Amino acid sequence: MPGIERPSDDELRSDVRELLPLIAPPGRDPAATMRLLARAPDLLGPFLGWAAALALQGTLPKREHEILALRVAHNCASSFEFWEHAAYAREAGVADADIVGTTTNDHPWSDRDALLVRAADELDALSTLEDPTVDALGREFDPAQVVEILFVVGQYTMLSLVANAAGLTAPE
Repeated sequence: MPGIERPSDDELRSDVRELLPLIAPPGRDPAATMRLLARAPDLLGPFLGWAAALALQGTLPKREHEILALRVAHNCASSFEFWEHAAYAREAGVADADIVGTTTNDHPWSDRDALLVRAADELDALSTLEDPTVDALGREFDPAQVVEILFVVGQYTMLSLVANAAGLTAPE
């Protein structure tokens, strides 16, 4: 497979080798993006702290977090991130029809979910939000959630780009 090779266990520092299994989702291997980041071991810990805070300490409901992650993965054409977040989305209560809906422009979203998809799309296409979207987000979400939406989109854009550049794809 083309891309950047992930390190084998024997290439890792001992502390990183011990950490990777601890960050794996239950019953799964650590995300391939995290194994790749293990090549830069001094970045792994700080990244994990950031990622855990965003995923676990944010005020945005997990379902909405995952809708954003899926739309970003779709917009970035990252089959790996989409596959990975489809599993997380199901765990967060996102229906399969809504998971598929993140890949289309005509899914019958609620107004709130449609606003999330619109925000993800504008950030992808424009690298900013248009004023009407900012205003709508301010009416629908509290200020902390609006900021979190921006960072969730940024986080999964970054991870999608990493996965794509490293040649990571969804399992067959």
